[in-house]
Order: sequence, then structure tokens, then C-alpha cells
Amino acid sequence: MLGKQRERLIRSRMLSNQGKKEGGEAMTKEAVKEESTKKGGGWWHSAELWGGLGAVAGWGMSGAAIYDAVNGSAEIISPGMTGVLIVYSSLFARWAFIVKPQNLLLASCHVTNIVAQGNQLRRAIDYQKEQGNDDVVNDLYMKAGAVAAGGAACVALGPFAQSALAGANLGVLSTVAAADAGPFTVHFWAPMSKWLISGASFIDLNRPTDKISIAQYTALTLTGLFFSRYALLVAPINYTLCGVNIALFGSSAWHLGRKIKADFVDDDQP
Repeated sequence: MLGKQRERLIRSRMLSNQGKKEGGEAMTKEAVKEESTKKGGGWWHSAELWGGLGAVAGWGMSGAAIYDAVNGSAEIISPGMTGVLIVYSSLFARWAFIVKPQNLLLASCHVTNIVAQGNQLRRAIDYQKEQGNDDVVNDLYMKAGAVAAGGAACVALGPFAQSALAGANLGVLSTVAAADAGPFTVHFWAPMSKWLISGASFIDLNRPTDKISIAQYTALTLTGLFFSRYALLVAPINYTLCGVNIALFGSSAWHLGRKIKADFVDDDQP
């Protein structure tokens, strides 16, 4: 008897949390529209415009990978950055599909980028094999397997963990678990994947300029610029996404500036 009462109580709490979540999502969308109306609309407050620019920059990143595959040497490919870009595009393809307003142009560019970056990773592995760096190749395979296994576990177990925490009445913890942009949603993990890109750039600030791709870092710099504004215009508003794009813009612009200086300024000096 007590077991049935406890079960009914848990179900009631889960339904309540679900109702709050749906109501909160509707309020978030309405708040975004209301805020845009108050500020007079225009290009600065247009999610479609900034989302479109972000998608174009994203297509530039996919194009950079395709361009490098055709014209660039496999020696300049960074396997670490390329692997991060594959994870990043996988998450953002999903994010662009479910965010409001929906951004199908961005979603399609990330699907294309997954394919393009996958080809770049293949070229990098083939190059390392040709150089006899079997230890490097094996390390890449192990890291890729660990990431794939971890991702699969999160997808499979995430909904159960979210339901359990949301229905456990643990105060702030339950509220965070049920949040529209909480840690059990792609709205949280897509920006986190972008922190990996920014982190990779920050860690390797002194990377040799001959191993920097102008096309790739131009696309990354523009992506950071456009998305730092776009993140504040979508529903749910994503401050984490805004912050990481400011960091991405700064780190990528640093590398791009070093590359341009090395190739077009220093080389022209007598």
C-alpha cells in the first residue's frame, strides 16, 4: 500500500515538473518575442539574421575542411582539433534542429562538417601511418573509442537519470535537472563542446604558424563573432553559448592574426 502511494507521489511530481518545463518553455519563447518587440526589432535583434550569419560561417568551416582536403597537406591537420570538431558538429546539428527559431541551414552545415572533418581525420591518420607513427595512431583510436562509448552511455542513461533527479524533490538539484537548458539537454552540451574548441586553441597558443589553416581559423573566428550575439536571441536564451563564443572568437582571432602576420607581413619584409 505504501509502495503504491509512493509510486503515485513520484509520478505526480514528475508530471508537475514536466508541466513546469513546458510552461517555462512557452514563457521563454514569449519573453524572447516580448523583449525583441520592446527593443524595436531590427537587424540587431533578429535571431534569423544572426542565425543565418552563424550558419554561413559554419558552412565556411565545412568549406575550409573540404578546401584543405583538396589543396592542403595532411601534415597541417590537427587530429585533436578535428576530433573535437566532429563532436561539436554532432551536438550542434541536433541543437540547431530543436532550438527556436529552428535553424535548418545551420543543422545541414554541421551534418556536412561531420563528413568533411571525418575525411580530414582519415587523412591525418593515413599521414601518421606513412610516417611510421603507430603509437600516435593507436592513441587516436583509443581516444575515439572512449569518446564514442561515453557518448553512447550518456544518450542511453541520460533520460533515466534526468527523470530520477527531477522527481526526487531535491530542491535546486531537481530544478536544474528539469531546466530547459540544463545538463541533460543539448542546449547545455553543445556550448560545452565549443569550450573544447576554445580550450584547444588556448592551450596551443604558440602553435607553429605553418601548421595553422587560414581557412579553418577564419571560419572559427567568424563563428565566434556571430554566435556570441545569436545565443542571446534564441529560446531558451543560452548565456553559456554566448560566453564560449566570445572565448572562441578571441582564441581563433589570435591564431589567425599570427598566421596572417607570418605569411603576409613578415615574408614581405626585407
